[in-house]
Amino acid sequence: MNRRDLLKVSTLAGLAVAATGNARAEACTTDGTPNQFIPKKAADANPLDRDIEKYPKCPYCGMDRKEHNKTRMLVQYGDDLADGVCSIHCLALSLSLNIDRQPKNIWGPDFAAASEPRPLLPVDQLIYLIGADLKHAMTKKSKHSFASLSVAREFQAKHGGTLGNFNDALRESYLGMSEDVAQIRKNREERRKRAMQQKQG
Repeated sequence: MNRRDLLKVSTLAGLAVAATGNARAEACTTDGTPNQFIPKKAADANPLDRDIEKYPKCPYCGMDRKEHNKTRMLVQYGDDLADGVCSIHCLALSLSLNIDRQPKNIWGPDFAAASEPRPLLPVDQLIYLIGADLKHAMTKKSKHSFASLSVAREFQAKHGGTLGNFNDALRESYLGMSEDVAQIRKNREERRKRAMQQKQG
């Protein structure tokens, strides 16, 4: 093999190695969380500041977080990407889809607070009332959070349910996901039919 042919083979081998390296790099960037589920907003060191203004709509269901401020939640991952969601149901989706991101902070609302919007607090400071006869966004089995144990007990006395912590509420969200998704699909289909009927009528 002459020097010119050797140079050609060497160049092609170099290109093949580079192409393989690029393919591996591309594969690595698509492993784990698919790009469409990565939080879309820029990294934010303080997502809690003006959270409704910065995260007005839930990225998983499209619901208005200001309207659903009593159930909204916020998660900040270790890379400072944040998801502002409407409920613990959609928080469960975010945590599942971003499985390669470690949550740094998770905040939930004080349901009993008088202010609008409800203030968000770290979830480890909240008491959850699970399964009370109180309406909740995106789920049939309510999971409302309270800053005060005594207030949570007052709501429990009036509305039933059991008291627990954030992990208890999150576990119930995952256990009820199939039933909740089926109900959400049914509700949305009924809304589409009504909208179509109004349009035709």
